[in-house]
Amino acid sequence: MKKLSLLIFIAALPLLASAQGWPVQYGGVMLQAFYWDSYDDTNWQRLQAQADELSQSFDLVWIPQSANCGGTSMGYDDLYWFSNYDSSFGNEQQLRSMISTFKAKGLKTIADVVINHRRNVSNWVDFPNETYKGVQYQMTSTDICANDDNGKTLNWATQNGYQLSANNDTGEGWDGMRDLDHTSANVQANVKAYLDLLLNDLGYAGVRYDMVKGYSPQYTALYNAAAQPEFSVGECWDGTTTIKNWINGTAIDGKPQSAAFDFQFRYTVRNAANNGNWARLAQQNDGNWPLISSNESGGGYRRYAVTFVENHDTEWRSNGERNDPLLRDTLAANAFLLAMPGTPCVFLKHWQSYPTELKAMIAARKQAGITNTSSYSNFRSAQTYFANMIDSKLLVVVGNTSQLVVNASQWVRILSGHHYAYYFAASMNMPWVSLASSNYQGEQQATLTAVTADSNERLCYSLNDNGVTEVASGTTIVIPQGNTTLKVWLKSNPSNVITRNYVVEEQVEPVFDVPSFCTVADGETCAFFEAPLTWTNTISCWAWDNKGNYTGGSWPGTACTLLGQSSRGRNVWKWSWDGRYTAGTGTAPTMIIFNNTNAPQTADLSFVNGGYYMEDGLKVNVLTSINKPKAVADPASAPIYNMRGQRIDSPRAKGIYIRQHKKFVVR
Repeated sequence: MKKLSLLIFIAALPLLASAQGWPVQYGGVMLQAFYWDSYDDTNWQRLQAQADELSQSFDLVWIPQSANCGGTSMGYDDLYWFSNYDSSFGNEQQLRSMISTFKAKGLKTIADVVINHRRNVSNWVDFPNETYKGVQYQMTSTDICANDDNGKTLNWATQNGYQLSANNDTGEGWDGMRDLDHTSANVQANVKAYLDLLLNDLGYAGVRYDMVKGYSPQYTALYNAAAQPEFSVGECWDGTTTIKNWINGTAIDGKPQSAAFDFQFRYTVRNAANNGNWARLAQQNDGNWPLISSNESGGGYRRYAVTFVENHDTEWRSNGERNDPLLRDTLAANAFLLAMPGTPCVFLKHWQSYPTELKAMIAARKQAGITNTSSYSNFRSAQTYFANMIDSKLLVVVGNTSQLVVNASQWVRILSGHHYAYYFAASMNMPWVSLASSNYQGEQQATLTAVTADSNERLCYSLNDNGVTEVASGTTIVIPQGNTTLKVWLKSNPSNVITRNYVVEEQVEPVFDVPSFCTVADGETCAFFEAPLTWTNTISCWAWDNKGNYTGGSWPGTACTLLGQSSRGRNVWKWSWDGRYTAGTGTAPTMIIFNNTNAPQTADLSFVNGGYYMEDGLKVNVLTSINKPKAVADPASAPIYNMRGQRIDSPRAKGIYIRQHKKFVVR
């Protein structure tokens, strides 16, 4: 019986650990798989298609709130919780398929949970009536905080015969939507059922709570105790003391039930990078040390710190929404992020811009065994560069890396790039490969390094077990197209083998899909604009040169003509010059702006006749493009790629595909 009791206790340990907000000594890395208005890139099917690649670097994928919000939305005006999962990113079937595919690949999906506030169906106080597991769930006007919207909701309710809760908000107010009264038993029942659906029905592994300062942290504790998410992180956008107090406020029996984003880590890195003063990595931000600076017994707050350097709220969204972005040294900022303790969260735009470099950094982090509770200390510091040592295994240097001279018998450089370098401790006595396991396009190169104090150490490697080649440390080898397994070991220690698995496909030349209805008549001066999904007004064009205006001379300019939708599901508009010119004799503009009947608007763009534009600028010239679709009956030649550049065996549906760097249509 004693042995059986011990087995039961051991079996229960994972469940107990999952109830404490975030695993201790966790070595995983998270991807924020969206940015603001990332409707195309965060489409569920598109993310699912990247599962193989993502799973080789990341452990967690945080996606936007996934239910229907009543229209095009990033999910922060949440409306439906149970009955409608046709969102701006795909439908429910696609969502389930993506989460299931991720899970099969070892990726765990984090849900964006918005429960501070909620959108209404048609007026100030009506919420959806939904059913889950045979139980009806609906919030009522009495579930709205008494002081919602600074009293405006109460005034409306009184005038229209409704009653609000008798309780004021338990946190900070927000005027955008109805603030929910979490003291309400009905609100609590709805939230608990909602989390049950997310975790136990849809298959999410954890939750990211939006705007947690909007309600008391004791309710996060209440909800997590009921739902038991494996991972929980709150957006407590504030100073470190407030964040610590929030984490403490989620505790049950002294054990925190949620992690939190380390905003001060982000600000510290941003300050250093934007100002080119790397010594600021050792300084407070407005009196706040990063959360990871706290390392009480057992990891302390460091365990509950989810670190990041950019997100959807801090990024430069547009000229009109500059926010507070990281302006330079993106790679150096991510190198520091991925070396340090805490659980790093990589921003999707950074991943898209520097996939090869970030893959290598993540591989180095995991090879060194860095976790959320790892220890670190400053190695060297100056205004021009900064170096930290983590667990006495990994040395990260940012800034002017050439100014740091290390003892070659103690540290071996394994990665380097613009303003960053990674070193491994020579005592690790192991081989290293600079190219991480993953999917790539085009022939790749990998540098083999002997991490050892012996400068004469040789390396041995094999490709697909086809013979063994001996080389010196620092040798770069070519990884050919196809599936390749690379094995590398120190000549003096053949038992310690590092293995890399590569899928290298043919490099696909960039193409851009222009709808066939975009045509230019002989002698016509015109331009096309594919509008963001959020630009719902008639698109206007403002075109000019240094002497006059081609669009009436009165902002926002001339209304464009709607032609149809692109393959990306976005409206395509055309502006055609009517021959008028405010200053007399112009023949074609030099600059052009497209706007959503005033705002938002693009930046000032150079005009190209027949140009096809999106919000970030010119994509292709319709007049001169050689990438126009070619209709064929049966595309049987190989290799074939879809419009995302992914190789496929054969087209399985109607659409546009790429073969030999040209597009063809399957009908």
